[in-house]
Amino acid sequence: MTYIADEKRYGAMNYRRCGRSGIDLPAVSLGLWQNFGGTDVYETGRAILRRAFDRGVTHFDLANNYGPPYGSAEENFGRWMDQDFRPYRDELLISSKAGWDMWPGPYGNFGSRKYLVASLDQSLKRMGLDYVDIFYHHRPDPKTPLEETMGALDQIVRSGKALYVGVSSYSPELTRRAHAILKEMGTPLLIHQPSYSMLNRWTEDGLLDTLTELGVGCIAFSPLAQGLLSNKYLNGVPQDSRASKEGSFSSGLVTEENVGRIRALNAIAERRGQSLAQMAIAWVLRNERVTSALIGARTVEQLDSSLDALSNTSFSGEELSEIDRHATEGGIDLWRSQSAIQPKE
Repeated sequence: MTYIADEKRYGAMNYRRCGRSGIDLPAVSLGLWQNFGGTDVYETGRAILRRAFDRGVTHFDLANNYGPPYGSAEENFGRWMDQDFRPYRDELLISSKAGWDMWPGPYGNFGSRKYLVASLDQSLKRMGLDYVDIFYHHRPDPKTPLEETMGALDQIVRSGKALYVGVSSYSPELTRRAHAILKEMGTPLLIHQPSYSMLNRWTEDGLLDTLTELGVGCIAFSPLAQGLLSNKYLNGVPQDSRASKEGSFSSGLVTEENVGRIRALNAIAERRGQSLAQMAIAWVLRNERVTSALIGARTVEQLDSSLDALSNTSFSGEELSEIDRHATEGGIDLWRSQSAIQPKE
């Protein structure tokens, strides 16, 4: 059956201006890091994307190696574009990234001009697109000069293969340097994608202030701490959870201390009439410095529940103070070492 988007799709979603650009992002964006690859149920992913767009989610976020296997999320997305979304391309903001390992050899990782340009060419082919709206450098590269990496992003915009560029997991200082290099070349840095949640608050130590000063947007990934900030882990590690599979999220992160934190936070959420996951998303969006919260979804129902967080994003001073007592560093920032990298001079 031909997909026809809901005529009321823009009625309920809130949109926020991305830094000092002309772009608005939905308050909640959908990431395809997990659950949309070649080993996942194809029609489930398709249904999630349809439902997201019907509820006003205009931003879909990918990367070259999302899957598994690598590249399969982009391949599936290309099929979903052909089946459902090609008529709506100009209503969509589609992003991809490169910076982590993608193919063997010295040219399939990090931040060289060779890797970034070749990777985007591959991504566009997989998705069947002429351009992406945003292309990110996915993480800092300790060996490549920052001027080369930013020069590649500038080249990509000038080639028409991306409209905007961004960075991910850059420190405040490195973000400032990247912004200055791009500004000198005439290609603005649109957006930064950091990890940010109630158990991973590193962005508050200077990054949000830096982005605000520079006029750069912020899209926070993993606002649910890879699912830890949900009712799934209130009693430890269930068998069907991501932590039980020992992939990107290890069961070793579900410590006694973290379980205590999430139980206390869950009690606050219950008093607010929200699930813990809904409160976690609302908390990340509690001020306008965060442009969008980037979520994943395993089912349509899970997506709907996350989007319903937008019905209550305000907090009293008392609630924020109580949350602060429990929303402390949980040792779950898997990207901390990346943000500490300083590229070669």
